[in-house]
Amino acid sequence: MVLTSDYHTHTVFSHGKGKIIDNAIAAKEVGLKEIAISDHGFAHPAFGVTAAKVSKMKELVKDATEKTGVKVLLGIESNIIGTDGTVDLKEKFYDDFDVFLAGIHKFVLYKFGSIFSLAIPDLFHTYLKSKRVPKSVIDTNTKTFINVIKNNPVDAITHLNFCCFSNAVEVAKAAADYGTYIELNSKKVHLTDDELSDILAKTKAKFLISSDAHSPSRVGEISLVNDMVKRLNFPLDRIVNIDGKILEMRFKAFKEKR
Repeated sequence: MVLTSDYHTHTVFSHGKGKIIDNAIAAKEVGLKEIAISDHGFAHPAFGVTAAKVSKMKELVKDATEKTGVKVLLGIESNIIGTDGTVDLKEKFYDDFDVFLAGIHKFVLYKFGSIFSLAIPDLFHTYLKSKRVPKSVIDTNTKTFINVIKNNPVDAITHLNFCCFSNAVEVAKAAADYGTYIELNSKKVHLTDDELSDILAKTKAKFLISSDAHSPSRVGEISLVNDMVKRLNFPLDRIVNIDGKILEMRFKAFKEKR
């Protein structure tokens, strides 16, 4: 299994340690054909990209492509901020970005009602390391992810069930229906072997491997996922960004049809 592209990398524009050009150079060194700079979305008060910096990022992405020969895309890891599927990437910014990721993160600016129904329960049960998360919490998260997928042209859901709790199979079914990928994040364990096995057996969802690199040295680093693939005998035809495969990206297709 050889990684072709890495669509989830961070830079100093959020809380990564490298510049855009540094990630592109690192991608070239490990043989990647394409990467995305997918820094945190606007609703993250500490680490989020600001709208004022987007034009500069676009310039730097273009420059990095020209200097390295690696196709560098401008992406965003949008924050999910509402149980109704609201994210912090609004349609007025769609033309500025090439890749649209979305995930649940701590300490972001949630819609008011979702602070109590989504953010606080997730934080509470994460820090307690609860062995039995209430069904109501799981149902709320599941509904939230499904609404995000239905209501936004998201390319991939990032680190599903990391510091949050959902029915991964139901989320994956929605992802398969709408053409959204489930990320296999190689920075953190976020789905159990049982959850992954259930997704494979019960859905047609496809998967995107990402490094979630926060430093250039980790761009393209997928050893955690590699171990999982071997352990579960994971079917490689369900992974879309390996072995030279050309991806169909939902966000790009949506914009082309507008």
